[in-house]
Amino acid sequence: MTAAPCIESFLEMLAAERAAAPATLLAYTRDLDDCETSLRGQGETLMEATTSGLREWVAGMSASGAARRTIARRISCIRQFFLFLLGEGLRSDNPASSLDAPPPDRTLPKFLTEAEVVMLLDAAEPPAEADPALRRRLLMGRAALELLYATGLRISELLALKRDMFREGLRMLMVRGKGGRERLVPLSDSAREAVAALVHEDTDRPSPWVFPGRTPLRPLTRQGFDKVLAFIGERAGIAADRLSPHVLRHSFATHMLAHGADLRTLQTLLGHADIATTQIYTHVQAERLRDIVSAHHPLGRGDVADE
Repeated sequence: MTAAPCIESFLEMLAAERAAAPATLLAYTRDLDDCETSLRGQGETLMEATTSGLREWVAGMSASGAARRTIARRISCIRQFFLFLLGEGLRSDNPASSLDAPPPDRTLPKFLTEAEVVMLLDAAEPPAEADPALRRRLLMGRAALELLYATGLRISELLALKRDMFREGLRMLMVRGKGGRERLVPLSDSAREAVAALVHEDTDRPSPWVFPGRTPLRPLTRQGFDKVLAFIGERAGIAADRLSPHVLRHSFATHMLAHGADLRTLQTLLGHADIATTQIYTHVQAERLRDIVSAHHPLGRGDVADE
């Protein structure tokens, strides 16, 4: 049996049973194609791949300088593919089961200071003399910033929000995240008011979306939002390379921990399936502990010698 129909069935399963996003399906398609190309160069096919052939593929990715995260994702994809073939009775073994994924890079997330977030929000406040186009652009930016910083939403989750989700007095927002998983996140008064102001401004722009695109029946694109964010960042004096939707999500998480939130709560709010993903933010807790020891432990105080 050729690989093409099996790949198609595998992707259909991911979409139907795991609610995989289109971007994930596209990435997996490329991963499978990359693996198949490597195997062909070794005289193997994807359907009849051996463990040694797959290890050569992994070694080739490392030699080419592929990022650890990319290699880990591709190995995960291949493991799932052969598990699927095994479950469908198309293979009697899983040649990818013993593949070792590289440990992830432990780079700390970039985040803004609390003062910088306030600067962004202030920069998104429309001045009284603003023309209609500028006023709407700033109201859109203000609503997005309030939501991203108040809830820690992913940009895909933000742009998928619909107007009918925001009823009067709403305190908790239901969000559908990765893998179709739903979670409730608290909605601040300022975020709710910012959304209401934008929707009111768009009264003559019929759309189901909180953030409509050029065509109101479609949501704003990620690229369109990046332009709005960069514009507000420039007004706030924050460099473009320090600003992105993910930086705002990291800022939300970092500031939550700094103010006493626990990891389990943060995991729920961020929609992480595994708490190990959330633990990257524990650098904040480490800094807080150092500050506490420095301030309160006798050996950490600068005036010990004088006592």
